[in-house]
Amino acid sequence: MRENLEMEMRMGEVYRQTAETTIEVSINLDGSGKSNISTGVGFFDHMLAAFASHGLFDLNLEVKGDLEVDCHHTIEDTGIVLGQAITKALGNKKGIHRFGNFMLPMDETLVLAAIDLSGRPYLVYDCEFTAEWVGEMQTEMIKEFFYALSCHAGMTLHLKVLHGSNNHHIAEALFKGFARALSEAVAMNPRIDQVWSTKGSL
Repeated sequence: MRENLEMEMRMGEVYRQTAETTIEVSINLDGSGKSNISTGVGFFDHMLAAFASHGLFDLNLEVKGDLEVDCHHTIEDTGIVLGQAITKALGNKKGIHRFGNFMLPMDETLVLAAIDLSGRPYLVYDCEFTAEWVGEMQTEMIKEFFYALSCHAGMTLHLKVLHGSNNHHIAEALFKGFARALSEAVAMNPRIDQVWSTKGSL
């Protein structure tokens, strides 16, 4: 039974349409880092591709949003739908590590990311940017993305910038650090044959 759990690909697909965005996403938690991403926001595409690559997740994402307004709905709603897809891919969470953390350096920047796939959504975000925009993406939307994702994936997520001055590096380190922490949290452990909680469920 344990071998079957390890061999089965854990995938989640979600389609969501509102008056502001239409989003289709699929994620394979047991992938190889391949991605096909189109959100209409170039820098956001770059961040999500980095997330897929460094987490070894296969990610397909297509977003059509009201970018004539601004990038807010596109980025926030992507967080919602990606969080829902991760929840679907995890299923009953039996056998996963549950916790994950990673400290990621990127030149002058150092970021800490820590995750508990507890089913209890919570975000602690201690990150400051000195620029309003990186490319076509508002830096304030990075927090909104992770907030929406953590809520809809039911995860406790801590993100902290320990050092950093280059805004591109800070943003990229956040997405890559998050990817590595999530990869650890969703990893299967053959020593865990149930949900890793004294309550018996997550």
